[in-house]
Amino acid sequence: MEDGSSNIRVRLLDNCYNNNNDGRIEDNTISGPTSFSRTCFNGLNALSGFLILEGDNLQNLSGQLQIFGLDGKQCFVIIISLIILPTVWFNNMSILSYISASGVLASILLLASILWAALFDGIGFQTSQTHFINWKGMPTAISLYAFCYCAHPVFPTLYTSMINPKKFSKVMFVCFLLCTISYASMAIVGYLMFVPSVLSQITLNLPINKISSKVAIYTTLVNPIAKYSLMIKPLENSMENQLPIHYKTRVCSLLIRTILVISTVIVALAIPFFGYLMSLVGAFLSVTASIVLPCLCFLKISGIYQRLGFEQVFIVGIVIMGIAIMLAMFGLPTYTSVCGHPNSTD
Repeated sequence: MEDGSSNIRVRLLDNCYNNNNDGRIEDNTISGPTSFSRTCFNGLNALSGFLILEGDNLQNLSGQLQIFGLDGKQCFVIIISLIILPTVWFNNMSILSYISASGVLASILLLASILWAALFDGIGFQTSQTHFINWKGMPTAISLYAFCYCAHPVFPTLYTSMINPKKFSKVMFVCFLLCTISYASMAIVGYLMFVPSVLSQITLNLPINKISSKVAIYTTLVNPIAKYSLMIKPLENSMENQLPIHYKTRVCSLLIRTILVISTVIVALAIPFFGYLMSLVGAFLSVTASIVLPCLCFLKISGIYQRLGFEQVFIVGIVIMGIAIMLAMFGLPTYTSVCGHPNSTD
């Protein structure tokens, strides 16, 4: 449902640009981050999730560790943020963009190593204790799944950066298809391997003495470091564009970027539960930025809202569905994220 509606919204964006005869839609690479400046908190929380993911896995590798009264996870979150900080200061993202592009191969490698651990390293599949549907975990699961499709704020930038923008819908369709296969495969395999004790990150369940487990864990550790500075770039541009002309200096730029990194560290330390933070983001921010706002903007830009027809009814239906998902899924994930701190690494 979510992947299908995401693909529909990509086609709406493509339709807006293809029919931009009067020039009402600004055609530049800044329009994406600027238009979605208020929903960029979505990316901020996602970046905090990266730090939590790094802290969890490094703590899993190192065991119990304490420095200056901080536990291992908190220490690693701070250490990783200090490693990432210099990459955020760069203006030229070309080198990191090539590294980040390897994320596709990293995802394939991660899934392959998990399958190898299940089939050849003695973990196997626990089919006897599985349940086809667990209604208790459905709100969190749908919220997490919604988070996986929350990249819509950067789609305008991607569109205007393409050599042939007419192929935008086809490229996005392939991307959504591959992502859906990857997400579903990882979820099913992880559930079958470690039910009922599967943790928020499957790498935390893996035995660290196996080669396949180390490949999976190290791949998980390296990938977010390369992606962090690229994901925070729209946030930087959005904030720097709001500055008065006399404050648009290199010093102010570095200060803004440093504050953004510090803010993600604070969130990661305040809500150090990867699964619950991502479900909170998915339940509210992702649904807003990726379902409701794109459809409402399309109705306004295209002028369809002024005439009743099948297309208007269909798009309004998607908006209503998005609001319903947001209201239904916001309650439980929000409560568990803010109040229901479990005693596990979730």
